[in-house]
Amino acid sequence: MARAILFSETGGPDVLRLETVAVGDPGRGQARVRHTYVAVNFIDIYFRRGTYPLPLPNGLGSDAVGVVEAVGEGVTDVRIGDRVGYLLGPQGAYADVRVMPADVLIPLPAGVSDSAAATLMMKGMTAQYLFRQVYPLKGGETILYHAAAGGVGLIACQWARALGVTMIGTVSTDEKAAVARANGCVHTIVTSREDIAKRVREITDGRGVSVAYDSVGRDTLMASLDSLQPRGALVSNGTSSGPVVIDTMLLAMKGSIWVTRPAMIHYAAPRAKMLEMANELFGLVQSGKIVSEPAQTFGLADAAEAHRLLEGRKTTGATVLVP
Repeated sequence: MARAILFSETGGPDVLRLETVAVGDPGRGQARVRHTYVAVNFIDIYFRRGTYPLPLPNGLGSDAVGVVEAVGEGVTDVRIGDRVGYLLGPQGAYADVRVMPADVLIPLPAGVSDSAAATLMMKGMTAQYLFRQVYPLKGGETILYHAAAGGVGLIACQWARALGVTMIGTVSTDEKAAVARANGCVHTIVTSREDIAKRVREITDGRGVSVAYDSVGRDTLMASLDSLQPRGALVSNGTSSGPVVIDTMLLAMKGSIWVTRPAMIHYAAPRAKMLEMANELFGLVQSGKIVSEPAQTFGLADAAEAHRLLEGRKTTGATVLVP
């Protein structure tokens, strides 16, 4: 038996319940993983709210790290005792132990701790595909990045610095601005008292930025569009403030803007691509260019409180659960 967070109806954090569940032996192509750390991501809130529908009842959570304790027939990519992490596969990471498809498990290299890896599986791999695939940064660009002090944001700050990219990051408080700058964000905009587009134009001498990475959505859409150069790109990689609806004529009026709404699954598959992404990420960690550890840690039973703080934008960096 194992413990897992389940929910039978959509709604606020209180719908999350700690339950006892049966976990069997892995079948063909599967492995059983005992978790050491489980990541909490904003996408988990979308599933809990019902923004992204799931059949109910269901588990929650998409990524975790742990140790392989059993493998099924035909599994050759991982072995018993291997330290692994994952970010793809079915919901249900908020648990002590679970059976997973073995082909989504990523071996963790020496020099990358379980606690660090828990902050990197979804968040670090998100930074990888945003910066290296969706809009490939080569160095020398000036970019706008929203929520720069968040879990993905702090990794993005460091990755931008490693690439030689000038990052303009938005944050909600002066305290978060200091954290973002300490991690490599060159310019910060405190949205509670500064006009985003106006400050971007001031920072760039009126030119604007080539790309805006916007995980906030409805509240920042116009500011992102108004911050872009002609033929710039809006990467809409989240909607924490609400969904985005765009009139295509507006894109023409703002300078023939390109827009994309990327999803991890289309960039991290097949397995060879996922491992390639992880190797680049872990290489930056091993070289010291990216340093990432949990900023907030909760017990598995306190998943609802973790959601309240994350949803209320009262966190910085990564939040994890410890089974």
